[in-house]
Amino acid sequence: MSNSAIPFPQSPVVPSLVEGNHVIQFQCRKGIDCWNACCSNIDISLTPYDVVRLKRRLGLTSTEFLRDYTVPYEMDKDDIASVKFRPVDGGTACRFMTPEGCSVYADRPTACRYYPVALLSMRKQDESVDKDSYALVKEEHCHGHAEPVKMSIDDYRKQQGLPEYDDLARGWRQLVLKKKSSGPSIGKPSLRSRQLFFMACYDIDVFREFVGSESFTSVFDLPPEEKESFKDDVVLLQFAFRFLKQVLFGEQTLPLKEEAAQARREQLKAKRSEEEREAAARLLREEEGPTSAADEGFD
Repeated sequence: MSNSAIPFPQSPVVPSLVEGNHVIQFQCRKGIDCWNACCSNIDISLTPYDVVRLKRRLGLTSTEFLRDYTVPYEMDKDDIASVKFRPVDGGTACRFMTPEGCSVYADRPTACRYYPVALLSMRKQDESVDKDSYALVKEEHCHGHAEPVKMSIDDYRKQQGLPEYDDLARGWRQLVLKKKSSGPSIGKPSLRSRQLFFMACYDIDVFREFVGSESFTSVFDLPPEEKESFKDDVVLLQFAFRFLKQVLFGEQTLPLKEEAAQARREQLKAKRSEEEREAAARLLREEEGPTSAADEGFD
């Protein structure tokens, strides 16, 4: 993708990519004439770390938070489950908007912190490392761009507390990018895979129960001290990303118990044998070529 062509027609995103040292002019402050305008018509996707911060702020379980404050959706038709903030009943405003501003400001989501900057993480199909770039969002209702405050995007990110948010969501972004860059090569994920992804990324309290279940402990060989650390939501979330890399993409990120490891080796051996048989059959068909009526002859 070139720096001069981002495919966002009909979008408020300025169609060019910039780096972290790019200087922007922007300030959002109480008293500005567009105060709360962006919160009056929301479309805010949440990262897994956003969910952890907000459910703890509200004193809810992850299941309760997801039920009461979010709506699920599929990201970019890639069969990747995600969640958005649920607006107020019968309206479009954020449930946390007050005349004074955001009532959960210290725990506000990543998207709110970044505005008016958009984070664009990309990975080319033949590369294993993702690259972060940025774009600017300019909407008619927002007058913050006219404020006389300038700083680099890197400094703006620090001001908004984003290094922590980005670091703790990096594993999730890598999973999303891996799925996107793989495209149809890995096929449509099964219902079970989509359910695992949603549970591990967003419903962290249910995932904790799953990690403690016999179906999990009979397969994965984790030391007691690591299991104990899962009482911490953030630690468990990072583990969830490792778990998903293994179950969705076959990466060996977690140790298996010997019986499970042997079963896995047998599955891989059987899969390789099947792939070899299919490859041999394709080669034979190509060598034989199409059979025409002339080749067969007539009586």
